[in-house]
Amino acid sequence: MSSDVRLASPQGKWILLTTVLGSSMAMVDSTVVNVALPRIGRDLDADLAALQWTVNAYMLTLAGLILLGGSLGDRYGRRKIFVLGVIWFAAASLLCGLAPNVTVLVAARALQGIGGALLTPGSLALIQASFHPDDRARAVGLWSGFGGIGAAIGPFLGGWLVDGPGWRWVFLINVPMALICAPIAVRHVPESADGRKHGRFDVLGAALGAVSLALVTYALIEARNGSLVVVLTAVAGVAAGVAFVYVEKRSADPMMPPDIFASRQFTAVNLVTFCVYAAFGGFFFLTALQLQVVAGYSALQAGTALLPTTALMLLFSARSGELAQRIGPRIPLTVGPLLCAAAMLLMLRVGPDASYLADVVPALLVMGAGMVILVAPLTATVLASVDTARAGLASGINNAAARAAGLIAVAALPLLAGMGPEAYRSAGAFDHAFDRAMWWCAGVLVVGSVLAYATVRRPAPDCRRPECVTHGWVTAPPLEPQVGKGRLEAGQ
Repeated sequence: MSSDVRLASPQGKWILLTTVLGSSMAMVDSTVVNVALPRIGRDLDADLAALQWTVNAYMLTLAGLILLGGSLGDRYGRRKIFVLGVIWFAAASLLCGLAPNVTVLVAARALQGIGGALLTPGSLALIQASFHPDDRARAVGLWSGFGGIGAAIGPFLGGWLVDGPGWRWVFLINVPMALICAPIAVRHVPESADGRKHGRFDVLGAALGAVSLALVTYALIEARNGSLVVVLTAVAGVAAGVAFVYVEKRSADPMMPPDIFASRQFTAVNLVTFCVYAAFGGFFFLTALQLQVVAGYSALQAGTALLPTTALMLLFSARSGELAQRIGPRIPLTVGPLLCAAAMLLMLRVGPDASYLADVVPALLVMGAGMVILVAPLTATVLASVDTARAGLASGINNAAARAAGLIAVAALPLLAGMGPEAYRSAGAFDHAFDRAMWWCAGVLVVGSVLAYATVRRPAPDCRRPECVTHGWVTAPPLEPQVGKGRLEAGQ
């Protein structure tokens, strides 16, 4: 394994460029699609359930397979799996861009998620394996900073593409990025793998986890129909989840070892993560629609409107992480969700002809402040709640919890808010349902805050701290190296 490349060398710069391009493809794609949803719905004559599947098909396969994707890189070569993921992602993106109907689009989005599960774990794993230890932290910081910029411009880029050449270019833009990324990776990035003896892949566990998420998601999205099929699907989804737990307990080399949850703080922080990212997932999905359907914004205006939140994250997350190191995580993890809940309630002011400065900006600034206080300490606390040797596994599980929370929220929130299949075609109907949804999101955040206050304590003095806290999104690519056998031991 090569681990002596210096950041200042030409090869080091190529490696950094490759990893930034690869991770940005997956990260930007997850943010730009929300802005394009109203136009996709009109062009493909899709109802709200189809728009939910357009978002969730991608998150479903990504969340279900990302742990397995990291293990494949460990065993067969991180560069090889990374390049395969980039090519797969680009091919699926091309299919999305050419989709003649919403059924093909949803299927292509699911394929995109598989590509994302292959390339996302590899982006930081390549940095960890390639760079000299003295340069590794700085390389991670640069990678994360550029990734944060990509996340920030994603909605803006999506809006510009939707209003300009059309929503299909939200997906087609990944093809030229892949044509740049893959050859650079093959030529300039050294291959690396975990040379230790591996156990068997936990394929059954991965399959049961993905099937459980898929069935529960289907039941929630289609629940408004109230059919027997929906009930049976929900029961089957719960049964698959129970079987997943059973298999993980019995497996010799489980993807998600149950004994890691023996840490009370680790379990508590993951519950907080689930609450927080469920609210975030529902908020960003519905806000992009609210700004266009109800407030009358163009796609570009809606995408640009969300910039203050990400800008605050980029500017102040590092300082927030340092503050949490001094005062402990309990206060940030309690106060952060409450501020985000207040932002959800401020969004109730965003209605027809809403003023951006008077109505939208205050809510997004409060939202950004809450996320600044919350997100970096959340990541650090997860890593601090288990032994150092399992910090990567802990981060990976926490990331899976965050992705699953967003998936469930996008499926359940329209149902809880009473949104009908055609709600997004009516400004009045959508506005009323959006208000109810914001109350749900705020309530979930308050639950997360109470959980944090009741259960989170200061970590031990020698706690594990992420190498990068500048852009501490839990759903960003991994923050820690891979150190385990046959399973992902890296944060995703």
